[in-house]
Amino acid sequence: MNQKVRRSVLIVVLMTMSIIYEGCSYYKESEKESAKETFQFVDVKGVEYEAPLLENVPMNTYDYDLLSKKNGYPCYTDKDGKVISKLGIDVSEYQNPVNWQQVKNAGVEYVMIRVGYRGYGEEGRLVEDAMFRSHMEGAVAAGLEVGVYFFSQAINEKETLEEVQFVLDRIKEYPVTYPVVYDTEEIKDDVARTDNLTEEQFTQNCITFCDAIREAGYDTMIYANMKWMAFTLDMRKLTEYEKWYADYEPVPQCPYEFSMWQYTEAGQLPGIEGNVDLNLWFEE
Repeated sequence: MNQKVRRSVLIVVLMTMSIIYEGCSYYKESEKESAKETFQFVDVKGVEYEAPLLENVPMNTYDYDLLSKKNGYPCYTDKDGKVISKLGIDVSEYQNPVNWQQVKNAGVEYVMIRVGYRGYGEEGRLVEDAMFRSHMEGAVAAGLEVGVYFFSQAINEKETLEEVQFVLDRIKEYPVTYPVVYDTEEIKDDVARTDNLTEEQFTQNCITFCDAIREAGYDTMIYANMKWMAFTLDMRKLTEYEKWYADYEPVPQCPYEFSMWQYTEAGQLPGIEGNVDLNLWFEE
């Protein structure tokens, strides 16, 4: 082999080694990037889960050492001990009857009222909550601030907009000062219309609902638990919307930003027979 050929072979070998090296480096870098940080949580049944901690989703900054109790109910304070949270409840036709003055006297400041829901069946009929008007009128008369939520089974954006109009038609006569909430969640004990929806569709339905509610002049919010946030919604696309977070552990497990915490579904409160959901609105 002459010198010229030998030099050409050497160049080819070096170039090949360089490509292999760069490929390995790229692989290692990609592998490093894919190994994202994770977090753990449990659901209401105590089942443990692990999920990736999403980048570019704002983290909450609450200091849970500042959670305490006032009149027997949780509250959140600043570092000087001043309460900067509000106690609230959410109700539907399952809370009946309600003595709203007793509810207010117990320290409740706001009420989230179910305006209605879409049925699970193929028809997906829109139904007004049987106690919506009574709850609204009673809470407002007692001087409580009110918001509403709608339990969705929409399978596309068209149905989501139908739900928006259903809600707007019913709340326009009331002084709604708290958010109008999109409630989409897992149906554990029944077949649901939404069982086969993709993450993309669930997320787009949230966006469609919230944007339409904003356009109508109301504050808005998305209701979800940690399992729903971790595995069903694309939280990266929902950063501009407030969250109503459901978690019945002693402190919230959600690493991401949220505004309201539904901390129990088995609350006891003067003026309401049986259980009621209790909520804490954080104000920082």
